[in-house]
Amino acid sequence: MTFKLFAAVIPDRLINKPLDYGVPDSIISKIKAGSRVSITIRGNECKGTVLTLSETSKIYKIEPILEVLSEDCLSEDLFKLISWMSSYYCTSINKSLLSVLPSSIKKNFKEQRQLLIEKNVTQLKLITYCEEIRSKYPKQAKVLDIILINTNGILLTELLQKNQITKGPVKTLIENKILKSKKVQVNNNSIENEEFFQTKPKILSGEQQNTLQEIDKSISSNLFETHLIHGITGSGKTEIYLQAISKALSFGKGVIMLVPEISLTMQTIEQLKSRLQTKIAILHHKLSDRERFDTWHKIRKKEIQVVIGARSAIFSPVPNLGLIIVDEEHENSYKQSDEAPCYHARDIAVMRGKITSSTVILGSATPSIESYFNAKNGKYKLHTLTHRPINVTRPKVEIVDMKDEMKKNGGFTLFSDILLQKIKKRIEDGEQTLLFLNRRGYYTCQVCSSCFKTQKCHHCDTSLTYHKSENILSCHICSFTLKPPIEKCINCGAVETLKYRGPGTEQVERSLHSIFKDVKTLRIDRDTTKHKGSLDKIFKQFRSGKGDILIGTQMIAKGLHFPNVTLVGILNADSSLNIPDFRSDEHTFSLITQVAGRSGRGDLPGEVIIQSILPNHKVINLASNENYLEFFTMELKEREMFDYPPFSKLVKIIFSGKDCDKVKNYAEDFKNMLAAKLNGSFTFHNVIPCGYAKIKDNYRFQIMAKGIDVSLISQSIKSLQISKLSSVRVLIDVNPISTW
Repeated sequence: MTFKLFAAVIPDRLINKPLDYGVPDSIISKIKAGSRVSITIRGNECKGTVLTLSETSKIYKIEPILEVLSEDCLSEDLFKLISWMSSYYCTSINKSLLSVLPSSIKKNFKEQRQLLIEKNVTQLKLITYCEEIRSKYPKQAKVLDIILINTNGILLTELLQKNQITKGPVKTLIENKILKSKKVQVNNNSIENEEFFQTKPKILSGEQQNTLQEIDKSISSNLFETHLIHGITGSGKTEIYLQAISKALSFGKGVIMLVPEISLTMQTIEQLKSRLQTKIAILHHKLSDRERFDTWHKIRKKEIQVVIGARSAIFSPVPNLGLIIVDEEHENSYKQSDEAPCYHARDIAVMRGKITSSTVILGSATPSIESYFNAKNGKYKLHTLTHRPINVTRPKVEIVDMKDEMKKNGGFTLFSDILLQKIKKRIEDGEQTLLFLNRRGYYTCQVCSSCFKTQKCHHCDTSLTYHKSENILSCHICSFTLKPPIEKCINCGAVETLKYRGPGTEQVERSLHSIFKDVKTLRIDRDTTKHKGSLDKIFKQFRSGKGDILIGTQMIAKGLHFPNVTLVGILNADSSLNIPDFRSDEHTFSLITQVAGRSGRGDLPGEVIIQSILPNHKVINLASNENYLEFFTMELKEREMFDYPPFSKLVKIIFSGKDCDKVKNYAEDFKNMLAAKLNGSFTFHNVIPCGYAKIKDNYRFQIMAKGIDVSLISQSIKSLQISKLSSVRVLIDVNPISTW
């Protein structure tokens, strides 16, 4: 068969390069770059995405494309982004494409339609008929009661599932022409059907107005510029986002807004829906494949102009993209670290903004050191918000020395006396408290008093956490569990020597109930938010006053707004300072500042109690005063001294496999060959075990390379002629968020 046109296709399988296929004349008019197609590989049919089209091919014997499944799944700007990701993050074009194109898109769902049940007679006749049959046919009457409430009809599935009703009564009522049914397309995005009180734009302060004016200039001029908004907690960054989005929409431009956690999505949606008269797409990892598929195609078809979501939402196929917002841009959750490409959504946002000539807004009360450095050096435009709105003051902060508290109590204590006094007062006054502890479970580890070793997971190099509610020891990496908990030490075999150590959020909650009678607590961690919608439910309960105290891990530290919270307690402020990583100070400063900023955001003044065994530590004191500029200056000097980012680029290369010696030897060979190839342009640390030296029975080693030109090391790695071992996995992490 001869062809006039050829297509380079990226198969859905993990093949490291595109494959050439011939385009039959019958589908030439349908195919384009970005089309989803059906192809064959070694006689087996599979799907793929067209990368490029050309009139020639170097392949002598070429197979035809079988079918065009979708004509324009990916836009030109996304293809450019995929190409850049492949080069910068040192990964294949195939893996970059798989990151951009959700797995649900490859499934080609058919349009989902369901039966809608609605009345076929007037409301009055329906009421009369319902009363006539109630005693004789109670099941039919129950159906009609539900229809009378749902005046616009109800889906048959919802009618049956939620009300314990069988199909029989419904079928009879349809046959008697009291009800009728019709097929409708299902809208999986329930938020579109919710109603919100409409709000008007707020009057901006001088700082806010100046910031918005500069952003508006970029939007109206179709100009790629990155604006960094450094605003103290509660200074009104969100209002600037809202008004900037309205501006972009007025020009017919699409908008992507990234939030670091699913916990922030619903709050942001409420703010946008109450302000904007437009459809909004929500993208996050808890969506079903069906929901993601439907949402993706609605965005692509311009049915939805505003997209909100976590890091992968940056790849949304938004036509005529004009504005990208990255809220809480400092957050580590924007970084993908466990699979290639190890991209950072903030950096992807800036690059996509450049490709599409879009305006990019990065916002944070504690910007990452790299972002603030870029702003100070003119790469980004810096805007500073130094004040909260009128009548809203910064909370009063007090640091408590927990060494003194432990002396008073004769041993370990979760709560300082002053924190308990202030919690009690809030309960009495009907105000709310937020308690932060970045450890879930009841106890964080189990230690043997004979050999002094921690009981670790059988498959991972990490401590087992005790969960009292389930009476299990659990690994928070691989989910391995021991039930009931062991009574004999794994290491030395000693009996009755195991002691629990380290409090978690579950213990905090139980302790509060033993101290305060009838206290209403809510807890947010990965244990209480496993199910879809559970996080949203807890937030709504707390916001509506159904909880006196909200206890949580870092999920509650990210931009949440609870007007009635007047007290924040940070229970173990110094825990992250002990992590052997050059970013540990930055992470601690950010976490304390962000959590403290949840207090006093309404009309009532706020207080913050920071509990620490290092009360005089410079980082903790700077964070308590929200003194970012002094912290930045101090941190930058240390980074420059040791040539860490932003003065250099880091590349972490992780090796993993079942055979410890084989993995380590392969890592040594890899390092030696790469160092020789780069000839001194990058410096290399020794091969060492990773922070978690074993995960899921795989031993892990790493090398750290430090230099300036990432493209140079990326090209060198790709060209490295080293025998590949199928038993050793290699992961390249450019600009890692952690060195351990």
